[in-house]
Amino acid sequence: MTLPAVHNTGVLYRRILSQFPQDISLAFAYGSGVFKQHGTSQGQMEKNMLDFVFAVDDPVTWHTLNLLQNRKHYSILKLLGPTKISSIQNEHGAAVYYNTLVPVDGRIIKYGVISTASLIDDLMHWKTLYVAGRLHKPVKMLAQSENGKLRAALVANLKSAVTASFLMLPESFTEEDLFLQIAGLSYAGDFRMVLGEDKSKVANIVKDNIQHFKILYSNILKDCPQAVYKPQQGKLEVDKSPEGQFTQLMALPRTLQQRITKLVDPAGKNRDVEEILLQVAQDPDCGAVVQQGISSIVKSSSITQSIKGIATAGMWKTVSYSSKKLMKMWKGWRRKPSVSQMS
Repeated sequence: MTLPAVHNTGVLYRRILSQFPQDISLAFAYGSGVFKQHGTSQGQMEKNMLDFVFAVDDPVTWHTLNLLQNRKHYSILKLLGPTKISSIQNEHGAAVYYNTLVPVDGRIIKYGVISTASLIDDLMHWKTLYVAGRLHKPVKMLAQSENGKLRAALVANLKSAVTASFLMLPESFTEEDLFLQIAGLSYAGDFRMVLGEDKSKVANIVKDNIQHFKILYSNILKDCPQAVYKPQQGKLEVDKSPEGQFTQLMALPRTLQQRITKLVDPAGKNRDVEEILLQVAQDPDCGAVVQQGISSIVKSSSITQSIKGIATAGMWKTVSYSSKKLMKMWKGWRRKPSVSQMS
């Protein structure tokens, strides 16, 4: 199964992409400027910032070329040069370097640069769940190289999202329940969901994009030995026996297994990971333990990446970007019916 790429993404995306160095192994657009979210009009959507991620094989060379082409996109860090920018990208936060609030072709964009190796690592092992989490949700694929390792990692990441979600859901559930669980994985533990994001964000992402989620996950669900998938009814049943849960836990990405092990065995009594996961599989709170493990990964990467974002964006852009996020959160809060209206 290959990830569905959207080839006819329109002139706008191709024009934007053409303004960057072309040595890109993967480029995708995501977020509320790309996919309609519940409660957002077409007009609002067209005003939203467009978000991109570019994976590049050689960040130093890419930033060297991009500094020549698009020097104004960078904050004061541009004075440090491409080698230092690349080390800031790779060694801090979620290994992504963002330039934000960039005007291109009449739109405001934000783009993150990650090395292909770091992306594959995150997709396979959920080291930070930062870009991997964005790729759990529908995105518009704009460019993809013939890198077999990357292709396999993209599919592995989707399978891991399904497996982790199965562990947190009951025995039977709907497609929408599953997609809500999957879409929420990368927000679990993200401090920005407490301050700066619209609380109904996950539901808004899923509601108007069920069809896109189906395209992304239907083949994986049909081929999954742990579940019975009934696409006509939009329902699933999953094996919740200790044996079934153990199989699922053993299939989780390595970093998540390590976080679960740490939660269950904080003293580190040198017990085998397999032994601990066997214990978790028999625990009625198995799903909650998996949720905690995911939250601990997201929490640390979201905080460190946001701190790095202040430096890479520059202070003025950070204040501007943060105020827009807080405004969105306020609008989302105001949209929710009050208790008196509901009763």
